[in-house]
Amino acid sequence: MGVFVLVVMVLAILFLFMGVTVVRQGYVYTVERFGRFTNTAPPGFNFILPFIDRVGRKVNMMEQVLDIPGQEIITKDNAMVAVDGVVFFQVLDAPKAAYEVSDLYVAIMQLMTTNLRTVMGGLDLDETLSKRDQINAQLLSVVDLATEAWGVKVTRVELKDIRPPADIVNAMTRQMKAEREKRATILESEAARQNEINRAEGLKQAQILEAEGRKASAFLDAEARERSAAAEAKATQLVSDAIAGGNTKAINYFVAQKYVEAISQFATSPNAKTILFPVEATALIGTLGGIGELAKDALAKDK
Repeated sequence: MGVFVLVVMVLAILFLFMGVTVVRQGYVYTVERFGRFTNTAPPGFNFILPFIDRVGRKVNMMEQVLDIPGQEIITKDNAMVAVDGVVFFQVLDAPKAAYEVSDLYVAIMQLMTTNLRTVMGGLDLDETLSKRDQINAQLLSVVDLATEAWGVKVTRVELKDIRPPADIVNAMTRQMKAEREKRATILESEAARQNEINRAEGLKQAQILEAEGRKASAFLDAEARERSAAAEAKATQLVSDAIAGGNTKAINYFVAQKYVEAISQFATSPNAKTILFPVEATALIGTLGGIGELAKDALAKDK
């Protein structure tokens, strides 16, 4: 009797140990009863009925990275490019990921490969090189929608590398060099053009200032001539009035003026080294004296 009880106790302990299932953090186990899914076992300690229930699939619930191998793709303009990338995804529904698709990783990889060919095949080579973000976003939208039925959330799609053929790379290098030389030539011509413009503007301003200076100088000369003419006219009027009044000394004014002007012209002549002409000093002094008397008479009348 005691042996039977001991055997029963050992079997019970073994039964309990067989039913204990510890699930690691980040995983969810599916539980199957006679091959049919019944429930899931979350991380931690779980107990299932031995011989009746069993662990079906061990589903990784952490975000995972799947490497997409290199693919040779023909673009819209018939250029062959090699492309590889990565896809980040996370299982949100363990039963769907376990039973809605046969092999989740292979399915995602094949889905990425076919859609990568579709998306990049509709673009030109230049667009595939310059619109990488747009390609990533389009792939993410398509693949995430397709994997929703599998309980998977695609969080990110990235193209790691796009490799055009060597001849195309060389042609692009020459094109880039030509573009840079073209921009340099344009910048040099623009700089020369701006330099000429600045020089012309400076010359223009200088001519304007010079013209304004000549204008101001001419105005001052005209004003001086006007004042001189006014003074001369006034002097002539005074002399004319004196002559009209019977003062014969006024005639001496004109004689002395012409006399002095003639002597000045002789003195300033560039060919005259020595001038000999008879001059009576007393006559010149008398003439100047007459001019002085005339001035006194004019001043006396003004008073």
